Amino acid sequence: MTRVTRDFGDSMQKEAIHLVSSDVNFVSGRFPDYQIGANNIIIEPEENPQVPSLKEIVAKETAQLLEQQKRLSVRDLADKFEKGLSAAAKLSDESKWREVASLERHVLLKKLRDILDQLRGRVAGRNKDDAEEAISMVEALAVQLTQREGELLHEKAEVKKLATFLKQAIEDAKKVIEEERSIACAEIESARAAVQRVEEALQEQERMSRSAEKQELEELKKEVQEARRIKMLHQPSRVMDMEHELQALRVQIAEKSMHCIQLNKELAMMKKLEENKSNWYELEGSEKLGSCLHIVPRIDPAPDISNCSIQWYRTEGSKKELISGATKTVYAPEPFDVGRYLQAEIVLNDERFTVTTTSPIDPAAGLGSYVEALVRRPETEFKVVVTQMNARNYSSQSIHVFHVGKMRIKLCKGRSTKAKESYSASMQLCGVRGGGNAAAQSIFWQAKKGLFFILAFESERERNAAIMLARRFAFDCNIILAGPDDRAPTGTS
Repeated sequence: MTRVTRDFGDSMQKEAIHLVSSDVNFVSGRFPDYQIGANNIIIEPEENPQVPSLKEIVAKETAQLLEQQKRLSVRDLADKFEKGLSAAAKLSDESKWREVASLERHVLLKKLRDILDQLRGRVAGRNKDDAEEAISMVEALAVQLTQREGELLHEKAEVKKLATFLKQAIEDAKKVIEEERSIACAEIESARAAVQRVEEALQEQERMSRSAEKQELEELKKEVQEARRIKMLHQPSRVMDMEHELQALRVQIAEKSMHCIQLNKELAMMKKLEENKSNWYELEGSEKLGSCLHIVPRIDPAPDISNCSIQWYRTEGSKKELISGATKTVYAPEPFDVGRYLQAEIVLNDERFTVTTTSPIDPAAGLGSYVEALVRRPETEFKVVVTQMNARNYSSQSIHVFHVGKMRIKLCKGRSTKAKESYSASMQLCGVRGGGNAAAQSIFWQAKKGLFFILAFESERERNAAIMLARRFAFDCNIILAGPDDRAPTGTS
């Protein structure tokens, strides 16, 4: 029996030696701070510097906030409250972490006490006393841990109170910020209104000063005029007054003459209308160079004359000259027509209708002086567009240059020359005698037999100036430059 007991004791002692690590120091007055890792390996914690308690940190931050509350601005105070709230949240997280760690420690202490109870039941003698001492130390450590947990709970409650206080302070700070912001906005608006009033006052003062300056300037002008009048009174000005009176009379006579001419034209038109009441058509358009004349119906049920036979004539007294090629309802007068009447004969279903201008074609204002200025040049260039070439439509609409010189006429496009001919009997130049709204800006130019163009100018003035200038230079070369059959009378009226 003794042998069995001894062997059992030895085996229990060896088992106890294997179960309890030699690193555990039960002699110290506190339970060692370590952790058990994988495979029952003891992990010693790193030595951390002494950290103040949570209560001390909160008290210190609160004191600093209370000290700085009076000298900080509202915005800085709100930022500080925000930082305090985040610090309180961080401390609350740390307390939660500590609570979890404390729970783990309770579990470890419970496991250790169970192991020591099992060990106490298996050992005897001094080892049993050591086991009981270890159990008492574990129980004392559990009591300390419970006390520490109580302190932690108290600190947690304090942290919650502080967090609540900080939240309330933040809300109050936000309210104060909103109030201050509203007050600042009101002050800004009042300042803007004051600035606007000042600007309006300055503008009003500037306007008043300008009006005063303007009034002074008007008074000075009046004084200068009065001084000039007084000076003129003291000088012989009878001739000057007579000249002014003559100028005014000339202007009045010119106006009266124009009015009389207009009245005569209207009277002649009324007489012709009375004489030709049976005529269904009339001419529409300005009867002057640079315009277009249209044959239009006088009454609504007038027949369409677009497909009828039409011929235009120039009349001067008893002479009537056929205008070759003018067989459309539209005709644009050219320089040869100035001072002559224009007449159009319409043959419709064996009936003949005649429409005539009420007065001779008037010249264009300022065209004569413009041509006289161009005559002094050796050559004048006009920008044109070629619309037809040898009775075929010209595909390109690019700009050409029409050169009218003293000895010849040339048509160029860039550096290439389309036509270049001297004045001769075979050359013809006149206004376009076909229809269309652009007839007043176009000319017919036959450079030589078998080569002719229809050119469109930029304006009616340029077109008529080119015709007059070319005929002037051709006449200097003993050449009559006109259109086809322009000088062939067809009879008398």
